Formats: sequence, C-alpha cells, structure tokens
Amino acid sequence: MAMCEICGKKRQTGCRVSHANNKTKRAFMPNIQRVRVKDENGAIRRKYVCTRCLKSDKVIKAV
Repeated sequence: MAMCEICGKKRQTGCRVSHANNKTKRAFMPNIQRVRVKDENGAIRRKYVCTRCLKSDKVIKAV
C-alpha cells in the first residue's frame, strides 16, 4: 500500500461522478517516491516519501 513514512499520507477514497451523476468508488493515490534519506542518526536509508514532504524540506535527501 502506498504510504508516506514521514507524514503517514495514504490512499483516500471518494466517488467518480459522471455527467449523468452516477457515482462509483475511486481512489486518490498520493505521489509516493522512493528516496535515499539521511536519518536522525546520520545513516542513509531508503524511504517512501510523498512529494509534499520532499518539497517542504521535512526530509534531508542523501546525495
């Protein structure tokens, strides 16, 4: 399951609404990337992180 390891963002559900107002279930998936990240200990690990956390500098990327 796609889930951000930093903020916990995961799949949300909703309805796909047609022009005739028919409603069927659909899923909104977050944009999850697998990134090399520096931990609090300074170790380099791979984590699944959403792009919002990457953009807002909640994660320090390892080069």
